[in-house]
Amino acid sequence: MNLVPWRRNRSLADDDFWAPPAPFGRDWFRDFFTSDLFPRDFFAPERPGAFSPALNVEEDENAYRISAELPGMDPKEVEVSLDNGVLTLRGEKKEESEKKDRNYHRVERRYGSFTRSLALPVEVDGEKVSANYRNGVLEITLPKAEAAKPKQIAVKVEK
Repeated sequence: MNLVPWRRNRSLADDDFWAPPAPFGRDWFRDFFTSDLFPRDFFAPERPGAFSPALNVEEDENAYRISAELPGMDPKEVEVSLDNGVLTLRGEKKEESEKKDRNYHRVERRYGSFTRSLALPVEVDGEKVSANYRNGVLEITLPKAEAAKPKQIAVKVEK
């Protein structure tokens, strides 16, 4: 697997070959560290209690479906809102009170409040949005508005 893109047929006539380099090489540093090579929290400092649910986002012709992993959470502690094409999940995963009297050697479970927002690329029908919580997974269905659905256009052939 190559980590550096390579162009074999680079000529001296290429415009960017003779151009002076931009500061830090045209944001290569930012682009490299925000690419899909690293998870979104790879460079985030470890904070005790930090919690952020993992999301899956899928789309078909009629709707978006978002699944959020929220194991051990009370669904009453989760708020879902849709405002101006932005879906926001808010909640808090509370720490068990019995933990305080124990002598732990390692604690990897995360707790705390979280907010996740997703900008949706098309308009959705806010009246038909549904959210269901089952087995620690919150599933949100956002039906697309009629104007956003793909339309089939027949092509007439003239003779």
